[in-house]
Amino acid sequence: MDLPVDPARYAAFLGVMAVMAVTPGPANLFAIATGAQKGKAAALVGVVGMNCATLVWFAAAALGLGALILAFPQVFHLLAYGGAAYIAWLGLKSLKGAFQKDAEPGHGAFRQGKSAFRDGFTVQIANPKAILFFTAVLPPFLDPSRPLPAQLAAFACATLTLDILAMSAYGLGGAALASRMTQPRFRRGFSICVGLLLLSAAVLMATKA
Repeated sequence: MDLPVDPARYAAFLGVMAVMAVTPGPANLFAIATGAQKGKAAALVGVVGMNCATLVWFAAAALGLGALILAFPQVFHLLAYGGAAYIAWLGLKSLKGAFQKDAEPGHGAFRQGKSAFRDGFTVQIANPKAILFFTAVLPPFLDPSRPLPAQLAAFACATLTLDILAMSAYGLGGAALASRMTQPRFRRGFSICVGLLLLSAAVLMATKA
């Protein structure tokens, strides 16, 4: 019985994907910011949102959207710039909140998780790193002599597993600092750091585009 993916190719893919997963990028920077600003629950919900977006990209790859983006690169640029603008807006909101006297004293309740999911999905669906992955990194590992759906399923399992582990680690690391968010001075300084972190992620997304 033939395997859905060539073992040598799969091993090489795992190595490349592991490096990509742990490398700081817009998604991991967002995970840190969400964990620090809203706590562990929101960080993990944000991770779910980002990986749902990754699933959308895998489905799009199966439908040939990667080839469409290569044929019409302006679509890629518009999507990436739109995502960068959204993340920049979140960063500016954080900076604005740092100087509001009536800012919320805690890191937020679980009800904010819905927003974290939406924000996480938006970050990853417009993440140039994700777009480049599906248009440049993944295609060389696909074997045209084997069924494409089975290969994409195998690569999706590896990608999601490694991304979830890396993003969760970044998010929980940020959440470890959230316990100090009840201190007004620390909260103000950290909101500034979070704002700058998100703005850095936005700049990274725009320049990668």
